[in-house]
Amino acid sequence: MAADKPTGEYRQYLPELNIPRFQAMCQQDAHEYAHEFKTKHNPPWLHALYMHWLDLYQEPFKGVTTDGNVRPGLFTLQDEGVPVQEIVTATEAATALLDDKQKEALSYHIDSPQWRTWSNPEFLLSHKGIRLDEVNATTRDSIMNILKTTLSPEGYDKAVAAMRINHFLGELVKSPEVMNEFSYNFVLFGKPSTTRPWGWSFYGHHLCLNIFLYKSQIVASPWFTGAEPNEIDAGPHAGTRIMQTEEKLGLQLMQSLSGELQSKARIYAQMNDPAMPPGRWNRDDQRHLCGAYRDNREVPYEGITVSTFSAAQKELLYGILEEYLLYLPAKARTIRLEQVRAHEGETHFCWIGGNGDEDPFYYRIQSPVVLVEFDHHSGVFLKNEEPKKFHIHTLLRTPNGGDYGYALRPQVPAVEGLNGKHIIW
Repeated sequence: MAADKPTGEYRQYLPELNIPRFQAMCQQDAHEYAHEFKTKHNPPWLHALYMHWLDLYQEPFKGVTTDGNVRPGLFTLQDEGVPVQEIVTATEAATALLDDKQKEALSYHIDSPQWRTWSNPEFLLSHKGIRLDEVNATTRDSIMNILKTTLSPEGYDKAVAAMRINHFLGELVKSPEVMNEFSYNFVLFGKPSTTRPWGWSFYGHHLCLNIFLYKSQIVASPWFTGAEPNEIDAGPHAGTRIMQTEEKLGLQLMQSLSGELQSKARIYAQMNDPAMPPGRWNRDDQRHLCGAYRDNREVPYEGITVSTFSAAQKELLYGILEEYLLYLPAKARTIRLEQVRAHEGETHFCWIGGNGDEDPFYYRIQSPVVLVEFDHHSGVFLKNEEPKKFHIHTLLRTPNGGDYGYALRPQVPAVEGLNGKHIIW
């Protein structure tokens, strides 16, 4: 479709690379860049947010809720058809390539709070695991094979597209050591197993995936996917574009509503609205509520319930959710959509901004078992001071303790003895 092709609109907002920010950045590697951020506190608004994140990290994990109370009994152990043996085999093949120091850096306990230290800015704020642009091509490809084996084919393609767009942005601002296709960290939690819980995290600029596995069951949550710009219009990967489906379906849904329902769904008319209470908007998250380190955020329902939708509007909504569940293998995705349908009466849709064809906007779909956000952002590397449609942030959370598989963990049978083996005294 013509609408899905790169537009090149972002090019009128390309930054001046002779300013101090980019002159310094282009001479630094990821570690130098992060060290300068942490020691010189520049930019101050982002450093202040980072310090707030560290405060949030001190809180024990509870999960995203509507009112601070976790609703029990929403998630159960079940067969989702995930090829866990193939994933374990791929992971063991990758770790076999590592030396002892790399294995130590890679490996964390299944219950480690380090699960929660992912973040989506380009700054390497938490250096754990191994970084793909710091290992040889064989090791790098073997780690990418873990992603390929775990995710759906279309989900894997989307992740690779986000990584390639990150590389494209690094080229645009001449800072390839900080932002490139492989400027991402990979971490293991627990020991790869077909019978015990374990998982992995993959994170960097504009792509953060947290995967929990137990037998044939998978939790892909929380995840974050973004892009600035959300397209590649030059070079070997020209034609790449992501997140236009979530954008298109979201706008179609809002435009399909009656004027009365649009008014009820729209919680703020402006993207940075004077009516917003303190904390509702910040320069990094902008309208997002559930990004990095927001594991325990209280997010009351807003907008309208799906019970007010026509059958066609419900199908648009589930089309959006299917796109947000794209990282899941097909059977797991179908099961998750059915789980959402079971809570349709409690599912809410809200909107910020205009709903004309060219208007930037934010929307959220929220139920007891899933929360997704879509947001058009202002420029971080590009110069647009107002949100534009070529800079997009999206994320998914599993509320009520579902993130990182936490809601499932108490249901996993305990194993007596060291590594599940019989001990003879």
